[in-house]
Amino acid sequence: MPYRYRVLSVLFLLSTITFLDRVCMNVVSKYVKADLGLNNEQFGWILGAFSLAYALFEIPTGAMGDRSGPRRVLTRVVIWWSAFTALTGTAFNFVYLLVVRFLFGMGEAGAYPNASIVIARWFPAVEVGRAQSVIWAAGRIGGALTPLLVIPLVHSVGWRWAFAVLGAVGVLWAVGWYAWFRDEPRDKSGVAPAEVAQIEQSRSIKPNDHQIPWSTIIRDPNLWALMLMCHLFFYGSYFFTNWSSVYFQEGRGMSEEQTKNFISLSYFLGAIGCIVGGLLSDFLTKRYGLKIGRRAVGTGGLGLSALFFAMAGLTEDNQTAGYLLATCVLLKDLALPVAFAVCVDIGQRNSGSVTGSMNFAGQLGGFFITIIFGTIVERTQNYNLPLLLIAGCLTVSALLWLRIDPTKKMVGVKH
Repeated sequence: MPYRYRVLSVLFLLSTITFLDRVCMNVVSKYVKADLGLNNEQFGWILGAFSLAYALFEIPTGAMGDRSGPRRVLTRVVIWWSAFTALTGTAFNFVYLLVVRFLFGMGEAGAYPNASIVIARWFPAVEVGRAQSVIWAAGRIGGALTPLLVIPLVHSVGWRWAFAVLGAVGVLWAVGWYAWFRDEPRDKSGVAPAEVAQIEQSRSIKPNDHQIPWSTIIRDPNLWALMLMCHLFFYGSYFFTNWSSVYFQEGRGMSEEQTKNFISLSYFLGAIGCIVGGLLSDFLTKRYGLKIGRRAVGTGGLGLSALFFAMAGLTEDNQTAGYLLATCVLLKDLALPVAFAVCVDIGQRNSGSVTGSMNFAGQLGGFFITIIFGTIVERTQNYNLPLLLIAGCLTVSALLWLRIDPTKKMVGVKH
């Protein structure tokens, strides 16, 4: 087995931990709200604090990885967010929890931009799509495992200790990563010279690539289309990350057991979507070229997901709504690894900065829908109205893929 797949397996574990830590708050929402006396509008701000911090620190942490390397940066950010995961369990009021979740989001912001840097340095260009799909599938598996692991843990030791356990797991990963990983394949003992040559000759980045000035990056229209697409895409993603538990239990009157099952099903289907999306994009790229290979999966996945979101918001049957929403995750996540692959396609050695820019816009979308959802349901008691809003956003996001050109490298990138 090529050594780079060992690297991918460690990133798989990182992505799983990342989603365990962030989805945990969704799963334990009823306990936190009851313990601290929070309503849905207040809880929306708690959830939104994470998304806002994630957005604000996405670009800086991606740029840090481009400059300093993902070995050091991932070690630092994982230890940081793991500490604030554990401190979440010490919350005693609204303001304290708001601050802790903001600081938690600061750390998690660095996870995926730096994972993309690792992929750009360790994988041939033709394998980027499938590598991204594996990482995002791992996140979905983490989300699926969260209710299955956390709810029994909460019943056993309480929601506060559940966060402490998750924080400890992250610290262990960070220590192991720093001891084992190296930023360049040629610097890692155990990697065969033939594999090093294969990677360096065919990866997206080249040793003589240079950093593009930020003034150039932010003027790139291709990047702006990618950012707006991701902004609207994440309206759908953050419904599942933050509000699905409240929607199923309060909006649909489901039991905790039913809610647990639908959340897990949603994320397991999302994992399948990530894998299929990456493989399908790579297949179409080989057959029809990079532009069609990326666009077809992005447009098709998000367009169909928008339709299923609207159907879920309009149906009266609770079980049907649950299965429709689970299918939404499968469909929209076809596009997820493709979006991150495009960051590598157009950014190359600047892939961390490009990924950070795209995810910055996405996390702003996550922040907005998190606040909007909580405000709408608190003031109208209509839990389906936000789903129709999300369906509209995903429709526009799907159409924006027609404006994204993965073959158009950023000005200043050497070919």
